[in-house]
Amino acid sequence: MKTYRHFIGGEYVNPVGGEWFESVDPYRGEPWAKIPRGNKADVDKAVKAANDAMWRGPWSTMTASARGKAMRKLGDLVAENAERLAEIEVRDNGKLLAEMLGQLRYHPEWWWYFGGLVDKLEGGLVPIDKPDTFAYTTHEPVGVVAALTAWNSPLLFVAWKCAAALAAGCAVIVKPSEFTSASTLEFAALTKEAGIPDGIFNVVTGFGPEVGTELISHPGVAKITFTGSDATGAKVYETAARSLKRVSLELGGKSPNIVFEDADLTAAASGAVSGIFAATGQTCIAGSRLLVQNSIKDKFVERLLELARSAKIGDPMQSDTNIGPITTPAQYKKVLDYIDVAKAEGARCLLGGKPASGAGIKGGQFVEPTIFTDVDNSMRIAREEVFGPVLSIIGFDTEEDAIRIANDTIYGLAAGIWTQDLGRAVRVPKLLRAGTVWVNTYRAISYMMPFGGMKHSGLGRESGIHAVGEYLETKSVWISTAKGAPANPFVMR
Repeated sequence: MKTYRHFIGGEYVNPVGGEWFESVDPYRGEPWAKIPRGNKADVDKAVKAANDAMWRGPWSTMTASARGKAMRKLGDLVAENAERLAEIEVRDNGKLLAEMLGQLRYHPEWWWYFGGLVDKLEGGLVPIDKPDTFAYTTHEPVGVVAALTAWNSPLLFVAWKCAAALAAGCAVIVKPSEFTSASTLEFAALTKEAGIPDGIFNVVTGFGPEVGTELISHPGVAKITFTGSDATGAKVYETAARSLKRVSLELGGKSPNIVFEDADLTAAASGAVSGIFAATGQTCIAGSRLLVQNSIKDKFVERLLELARSAKIGDPMQSDTNIGPITTPAQYKKVLDYIDVAKAEGARCLLGGKPASGAGIKGGQFVEPTIFTDVDNSMRIAREEVFGPVLSIIGFDTEEDAIRIANDTIYGLAAGIWTQDLGRAVRVPKLLRAGTVWVNTYRAISYMMPFGGMKHSGLGRESGIHAVGEYLETKSVWISTAKGAPANPFVMR
């Protein structure tokens, strides 16, 4: 069993308290690694290292081009180590190797993109209305950033948060989920190899109250970026507000995937399955509410069931596996509880609805792909985030009905539309209250496209050119070119 250590100031170090906890392989149900259990003292060390490196170390004196070169080198190193890192993530969170390998092979793009952006963050000359005055603006890093990542895609979230933060000139301290810390600790070594100065990228692992809360409230941290549930996000926001920290929150979703009667039903059925089952439902953008126009509902559900029944459940390391285990015991219980709630509320279960069993299934944390119909949007199964392979089918009659049902949620992270009507493809996205809308596709992401939510789904955006602005302060500089003193020094110029 491998024993990991924190990564602080460019070195792997033991936790101050001398404690570790076990990381459990969700597929086998067995511990496979020991993760350092951090505390306030570890956080203090990391915050000091980050501030020293950022404000007084080489990061502050490196040219923007040099910083960008190191970031691009980091992308190269991730590409070289993608297979190894993906396998570690699967051991930690149980998601499919195909899914995690796809993420790790795409991960370098964030470092290449934002590394190329570093020396293009220009200020501006202001044609000021004051005579004899030269005025301009510059962009400066907000300060040390604490990045709190979720357990479902650990290193993808590191890329989303940290590439933009480093491009802005910030130092970061990553606190990964206690369930999936190993891959982030492995990744940390690559930052040093790439030439990122010691202290600019740090990792402190442990539990929320002992590490996360300490980071959020620490006076040496200027910005919090968090991915997780809306309930936890609200607590993060509240704690950060006490010290007026900047906050970015990427929170939960109950995303509608809308199938209109004019859609390509084969493509839509594939998109619906991908939207909810491809990541075992453990993704914030899961299309967990499938809105189907009643005129095609029966025909479409038949296609959907045929495709969903073909899913192979088992070892996430095998290339032909479609459904892996639920990552944590608590989440496994939560998914099964929601299935019971749905049945009690009157939803009709067409597929699954119970723990999975059979050949190739180990660890006891598998749930069958589950599809409910006769779901009303007022039911808990349609309103609360399940975060598992559970799909709710809701019928609608008109486009107006679909938009109303889709928007009738506290969340607003993503939405999907399936239609061959060009007018509808342009019209409906304008009316949906969601940060991302996909038309005739689902779960597409890019380092070029902003990602984030509306309403309870969060604040701020990750990825895309504007993401760097989340980590920058704008400074105004005034230079007087006038000769002599003002005529009246007691009057504002």
